[in-house]
Amino acid sequence: MRPALAGIVLLAFATCAHAQQVVPEPDGYRSDNYRTPVPATLRGARVVTTPEAEAMWSAKAAVFIDVMPRAPKPRNLPAGTIWRDIPRSDIPGSIWLVDTGYGALAAPTEAYFRRGLAQATGGDPAKPLLFYCQAQCWMSWNAAKRALSYGYSNVAWYPDGTDGWDGALLPLVDAQPQPRPDE
Repeated sequence: MRPALAGIVLLAFATCAHAQQVVPEPDGYRSDNYRTPVPATLRGARVVTTPEAEAMWSAKAAVFIDVMPRAPKPRNLPAGTIWRDIPRSDIPGSIWLVDTGYGALAAPTEAYFRRGLAQATGGDPAKPLLFYCQAQCWMSWNAAKRALSYGYSNVAWYPDGTDGWDGALLPLVDAQPQPRPDE
C-alpha cells in the first residue's frame, strides 16, 4: 500500500509542477502578482538561459537592462530620519532602469524608460538588449515587451535574472539605479 500511495503523491506533485510551468503569454502587460510563474515565451523576443546570457555578457553582445523596482526615499521624512535603500546586486555592466517593469507606467516613468533605452543603445533600435530582474518575475517580461512596442528589434529576455546568474556562481556587483525623474 505504501509504494502505491507514494506513487500517487509523486504523480500529484509532478502534475502540479507541470501545470505551474505552462503559463500562457498574455496579450497585454502583467499588472499584478509580479512574482509568479512566467511564460516560456515572449513574442518577438529571444528567451535566453543562464549559459546563453553568460555568453552574451562575456562577448559584450548586448546591453543588459535590470528593471527591478525600488522604493524611492520619501520626500517628507522627518529631519534626522535614517533611510537605507535595499541593496541590489546586478550583472556587471548592467544599466538599472528602476520601476520600468510594471504593467502600467506613469508618464514620467515611461519617459525615463524611453530615455534610458535610447541612451543605452545610442539611438540604435537594432542594438541588442537583454532584460532581466529576478526569477519568476513579470517585470522583466513586461519591460522587454514594452521595448518591442517602442520599435527595438533585437530584444532578449532572461527570465532567471539575478537568481539564475547567482545560482550559476557568476559575478554580481553592487548596483545603483539610473536616477529617476523625481530624484
